[in-house]
Amino acid sequence: MRLILSLLFLGCALFSQAQMNSIKFEEYDLDNGLHVILHEDHTTPIVAVSIMYHVGSKNEEPDKTGFAHFFEHLLFEGSENIERGEYDSYVEKAGGTLNANTTYDRTFYFEILPSNQLELGLWLESERLLHAKVEDKGIETQREVVKEERRQRVDNQPYGSILEETMKRAFKVHPYKSSVIGSMAHLDAAVESDYKNFYKNFYVPNNAVLSIAGDIDPAEARVWIEKYFGGIPRGSGEIYRPSVVEPPLGGEVRDTVYDNIQLPAVIQAYRSPAQGTDDAYAMEMLSTLLSAGASSRLNKRLVDEEQSSLFVGNFMLNLEDPGVSLAFSICNNGVDPNEVEKSMDAVIKEVQTEMIGDREFQKLRNQIENDFVSSNSRVAGIAESLANYHMYYGDTNLINTEIDKYLAVTKEDIMRVANKYFNKDNRVVLYYLPKPQEQKP
Repeated sequence: MRLILSLLFLGCALFSQAQMNSIKFEEYDLDNGLHVILHEDHTTPIVAVSIMYHVGSKNEEPDKTGFAHFFEHLLFEGSENIERGEYDSYVEKAGGTLNANTTYDRTFYFEILPSNQLELGLWLESERLLHAKVEDKGIETQREVVKEERRQRVDNQPYGSILEETMKRAFKVHPYKSSVIGSMAHLDAAVESDYKNFYKNFYVPNNAVLSIAGDIDPAEARVWIEKYFGGIPRGSGEIYRPSVVEPPLGGEVRDTVYDNIQLPAVIQAYRSPAQGTDDAYAMEMLSTLLSAGASSRLNKRLVDEEQSSLFVGNFMLNLEDPGVSLAFSICNNGVDPNEVEKSMDAVIKEVQTEMIGDREFQKLRNQIENDFVSSNSRVAGIAESLANYHMYYGDTNLINTEIDKYLAVTKEDIMRVANKYFNKDNRVVLYYLPKPQEQKP
């Protein structure tokens, strides 16, 4: 059996290596500062047109939270040349799909189109950048849309507020303390000029990366990019980047949150290093070790062996500034959350005091390689990865080389970061408990 497992791990590693063909790309800047990345792939007749803006919730003013996410919605309202509500229909009639998302650090828009519709995608994104409708009618419409999204995803979703409740306790001064979806009170209080200023400040070509991947002719794409984006003026103001450094947590933060849930949950969030640092790569591998798959450390102990938890997980918020590594467990019926917390602590203690074995370490490396390859298996993923690597690291070629940084992590590194970051003075512990009967709506 041991030989079979060893051969299986070796086979997985070789398969992953074989799949990691170099992703070729070309990149350049327009005179207005827009960074352009092109990846040519004729495997399928589709193209991903994406644009990433270096603005997320951390760029917002303390009394105007939620703007970055709000604009993700508002900029589908239309433009001077696109009628209100028609943005989506252009893409759908062309046989494509589109979407957008916002994080603490950036906002990302994309269309997946038949490759003969590349020019359409470029026109649509240029309209979003230059001619978007930022006016009261659309603002009022999207306020209601965002409120409903908050109700569905946070307020009325069991355990939906975990990240929001955690981050506001883990950070005291850094804007990561505010949720990405933001404050509805702030959005309600804002006036049209506030939104126009946000658009003017952040939606400028010198704060964006245009990333295109798929069945394209790069020379033809360059012509169209110049046609639609070359004349957009460069932003004239300084783009706000928060420079605040969050002080040490200074001791464990413990609290209880009452929610509309049936089963209690335990959350442990540890402050973690910024993305791209050596410690961040080791922490990501530690997170995979703890919770990725049925045989992961937390799942094996709490779900399989003790059966104290219905579900357990761990993920690292890989952010531009230091973030958090968050572990959570939904307790089984009748199980005391305190016992679940002790078991979670015991799993952490193991990785702090016992070196990971060779077989488990090789399996971990295989998982990391597989995840890395899978993230770039589609043109949409490639377009996003290329933009991420340029925006955050200034090194687009990390799409081909970042895996080496993961594979350079040693067993000793994993133990070291477990001890450095997973300590009680560096964490927030929340107990999520069902609301008492009299408090339920």
